[in-house]
Amino acid sequence: MSGQELPIATNGDVVLVRQKVRSVAAEIGLSLVDQTKIVTAASELARNVLVHAGGGRVEVEKVSTGLRPGLRLVFSDEGPGISDIAQAMTDGFTTGGGLGLGLSGSRRLVDEFDLVSAPGEGTRITVTKWAR
Repeated sequence: MSGQELPIATNGDVVLVRQKVRSVAAEIGLSLVDQTKIVTAASELARNVLVHAGGGRVEVEKVSTGLRPGLRLVFSDEGPGISDIAQAMTDGFTTGGGLGLGLSGSRRLVDEFDLVSAPGEGTRITVTKWAR
């Protein structure tokens, strides 16, 4: 299925991403708990795109295994990239003065998490939450 791409360039865009993700998550039948998890992950990842890369985009896509629906989010940017992905995925690691739970916390909130990044080449994070 094709998805909808949303820009992430302002704090207002982060709010719009949250709203869109919540709407689609409810539409495909995710439980309230799973809606909250995917919205929280989307919020963290959108904020990372804004703060660390100066902006980017997210594609919000309904997916299906044939038996159960899911929601896939692909965050991408052309920012500085992540030089040490293992370190960036460690709880408590931060470059932005936050709690350091953005990437590792987001990974725990979703069913599938894939991060591709290299210095100078930007970052692409794909997350999926499946209906139970």
